Amino acid sequence: MTHAKALPSYLVKRYQGWKANTYEANASWYRKLGEGQHPRAMVISCCDSRVHATELFGVDQGEFFMHRNIANIVPPYQPDGGQHGTSAAIEYGVTALKVAHLIVMGHSACGGVQGCIDMCEGNAPSLEEKESFVGRWVDVLRPAYAKVAEISDPAEKARELEKVAVLESIANLMTFPFIKERVEQGDLSLHGLWHNIAEGGLEAYDPATGNFKQV
Repeated sequence: MTHAKALPSYLVKRYQGWKANTYEANASWYRKLGEGQHPRAMVISCCDSRVHATELFGVDQGEFFMHRNIANIVPPYQPDGGQHGTSAAIEYGVTALKVAHLIVMGHSACGGVQGCIDMCEGNAPSLEEKESFVGRWVDVLRPAYAKVAEISDPAEKARELEKVAVLESIANLMTFPFIKERVEQGDLSLHGLWHNIAEGGLEAYDPATGNFKQV
């Protein structure tokens, strides 16, 4: 016996509208997509419902290999035989699809990053519980908190940790041997972005200056 319920009617109507309009107008394109994917880039972004990399860049289906998780975190390489969803997606994107670009995109008002701050400041006992999947996931960011701990303004602190988190994820990407090899061979490039949701802004990390700059 399954506990799954019928799809909400509003989603059914939206799908039927898409099928009758968007799909029918581009049926040959979708049939081609059905034969396989050849994305040029992989994007690791947050699960946040307000973040849509495909919309930001105006890309079509098949162009981005997407992975989303809480706070766009990439954990360090850890081949321990466990179940690692993010690492599995990275492995597939880099070794099977051979993407040329790997993008980590953070964003403003990130709940996962704020959760890390709250834990580090002793304000999130529920996240400290060992049963908290979110808490144990954002533990990956705990060491990075030291880089923003002295910032007094809460909003500024969150914004800076959101950007630091992107750089921490890029650093962790380089702990994966198959990524390090492709980067050093010039076959793969890593990129860090931060999206300001309210203002529609997009900042990219500039390695020459060590700062994020407006795109």
